[in-house]
Formats: sequence, structure tokens, C-alpha cells
Amino acid sequence: MSRGEVMHSPDDTPEPVIHCRGLKKSFGTGKARVPALNGLDLDVHAGELLMLVGPSGCGKTTFLSVLSSLMQADTGSCRVLGRDILAMPAAQQTGFRRDALGFVFQAFNLIEALSAVENVAVPLRIAGTARKIALQRAAAMLEDVGISRLHGLPGSMSGGQQQRIAIARALVTMPSLILCDEPTSNLDHDNGQKVMALLRARARAQGSTVVLVTHDARIFHYADRLVTMEDGRLTGAPENEGGSPLL
Repeated sequence: MSRGEVMHSPDDTPEPVIHCRGLKKSFGTGKARVPALNGLDLDVHAGELLMLVGPSGCGKTTFLSVLSSLMQADTGSCRVLGRDILAMPAAQQTGFRRDALGFVFQAFNLIEALSAVENVAVPLRIAGTARKIALQRAAAMLEDVGISRLHGLPGSMSGGQQQRIAIARALVTMPSLILCDEPTSNLDHDNGQKVMALLRARARAQGSTVVLVTHDARIFHYADRLVTMEDGRLTGAPENEGGSPLL
């Protein structure tokens, strides 16, 4: 199977990019055991920008960690891009993340000693791309996201600029699936809107699927679909102030 290819069922209906059933994950032991995922079911289809919303501590980041194979669920099943990630050997997990996934982290996670273009080139270099080509592709992606200071260090840039660098880094390998953890939580309203418009446009141009966790109601309208999460389970669509669903 080629990178990012999604398996098809016998009736030729495309399999969801993400197909999870009954996911459970707890932390701690005995009386201190706390469930983070409590029987979560979710399908996400190719090309969707899905937002998962809910209060802090409801399991959103844990779910992203399971999807990315950074964390194992205790029980349940989950296929991501046609791969059974819960049964995937540890030796294959790094390659899976490298070849198929892009990440936009809440805290940016940029390497302070590297310039903007060098930060964006990191996943390309990890994938084995020659340095010169990696830097050229990184520079082109930064220009696409509106960053002209290619050789500036992250610490000399604003929060909005750093987030654009983080998005460029997530997109530069043209991943099939992009996972975003609170990408606007450190941004003001205007920069948050710009970042979301950019992320949606670039993801659609590349044909990527996006799963984004947030509690920022200011960006709900960028989603193709929203689902709410509470106590480790999905509970439905969020509502606006008038009480009607936002879907």
C-alpha cells in the first residue's frame, strides 16, 4: 500500500480515514485510576476538517496521542489511514508518523536554535530529503504561509508568526492526516482567524484530512464537522448561544 492510501471495503465504499470503536484509556491505578477515554467511537472521512471540542481534561489530547500512535489505548479498535494502529509494532510507529502525519502543537514546539526555514525543513530531513532540497521546499512553504523572514529565529517572532511556521512544518511533507492540538489558544482573534483560514486552505489544496481539538468557539465556523467530547466520550454537536446545533 502506498503512503497515505486508504483501504476500500468490498462494496468499494471508501473506508474512513479514521475508524475508532470503543477506545478506552486510563491513567493511574487502583482508586487513583482516572479514565481519559471511555468508549470513544468516531469516523473521520477523507478531506474533512473535523473539530473536536470540549472542556479541558475531557480526553481530547489523549485521543490525538492515540491517533498518532504516540500512546496505546487500553482497549478498543482504531484504524488510521488503513492501518490498525493499536496492533502496529513499535518499530513501525515512527515511520508511520514520519510518512503519513503532520502535527500542529499547542506550544508550537519550534527548535529555538534553528531558523524558521530550518525548523520547517526538519521533517523533510528526517524523511531523508537532501538538505538543499529540504531547505528549498521549506522556504517555498514558508512563503505560502506568509513568512518572509526565512532565517529569523523563532524567539524574535510574534506568536502568530511562530504558529505559521508550525503550520508550515506540519504541511511541508504533504501528509495525509494533520493533527492539531489547540492551534489558536496562544493567538489573538485576528491571528487565530488568519491561521485557521490558512490551515484549511492549505489542507484542502493538498487533499489532507484534519482533526483539530479546541475549546475556542471563535474558530468553529472553519470546521466541516464539529463533535463535542465530555468525560472521554463523544456527546454530539456543540450548540450556539441560541441553543441550536452549530453543524
